[in-house]
Amino acid sequence: MAGNTIGKIFCVTTFGESHGKALGCVVDGVPPGLELSLHDLQHDLNRRKPGSSRYTTQRSESDQVQILSGVFNGITTGTSIGLLVYNTDQRSQDYQDIKNLFRPGHADYTYEKKYGIRDYRGGGRASARETVMRVAAGAIAKKYLKSQHGIIIRGYLSAIGDIQCPFESWEEINNNPFFCSNSKKIENIKKLVKELKKAGDSIGAEITIIAENVPIGIGEPVFDRIDADLAHALMSINAVKGVEIGDGFLVVKQRGSQNRDEITQDGFRSNHSGGILGGISNGEKIILKAAFKPTSSIRIPAQTINIHNEKTEIVVKGRHDPCVGIRAVPITEAMVAIVVMDHILRFRAQCDKK
Repeated sequence: MAGNTIGKIFCVTTFGESHGKALGCVVDGVPPGLELSLHDLQHDLNRRKPGSSRYTTQRSESDQVQILSGVFNGITTGTSIGLLVYNTDQRSQDYQDIKNLFRPGHADYTYEKKYGIRDYRGGGRASARETVMRVAAGAIAKKYLKSQHGIIIRGYLSAIGDIQCPFESWEEINNNPFFCSNSKKIENIKKLVKELKKAGDSIGAEITIIAENVPIGIGEPVFDRIDADLAHALMSINAVKGVEIGDGFLVVKQRGSQNRDEITQDGFRSNHSGGILGGISNGEKIILKAAFKPTSSIRIPAQTINIHNEKTEIVVKGRHDPCVGIRAVPITEAMVAIVVMDHILRFRAQCDKK
């Protein structure tokens, strides 16, 4: 299976399945001399891990990461960094009854048709469990970007179903299990998730990610535009069905006189472009949104077919998130950090005159 690597200088290659022994990744391109500890990686892994609240899947994984290589005495050596996280709470028996059925909304059907074989246990490679390694690799990128360039990458839940969550404060995000910045919306979200769990249904969500202090000049003008690479990275996350940069789809109703960002001697007067012009960062905040579809594994019966092309009905049991977007904030942050890190190093290689 190809397509397991992202990046050109800062390269991340992941491996592993949802119900396999472990998940891992190899991170290439990290400059030598960066202080790096397990704590640096574990912080974001703890934010993402399942079983951390009653509003998400009850699969209980500690997600304790191991650094296998590339770090000596707490300092990166410039060689490949190997990371590993063991699976400890997989329940493959939950999938025994439906192993020959195609779950609507999942990759079962396409994997079977493409490869002629698939790991039916929790979706195998197609599971969002794979993102644990993206978060680990992204934590390295976040550490480097912040310590070396002052770049801060943060995300928050900006909508879940019909509940809009206007930004309130970064501090509030750590005070609730939904990564929501708006304290006034927490009770409404709790009520919605409880109703969904009782009904055996799910809902979609929108995550907003902001990268601050990104210098001017990061990105390329044609195929490797930083906005294109960011969209690619976010769309590679399981369940993401849409990405917006800056005003996104609002531009359809805007006029040029409204959308263009006027320039003064002190900088831009607005940021409708989301911090990117012509595929290159302009020094403003890079603002992105990712839309997550509702979880497809739900208890409500649905029509499907089996591997023999026979009609049947399916009910998916097991432990699943009523909204996958709730735990997606650290994943989206990681993917943005990986792309920005890669482009920072590419800029240094091509244009940095220091």
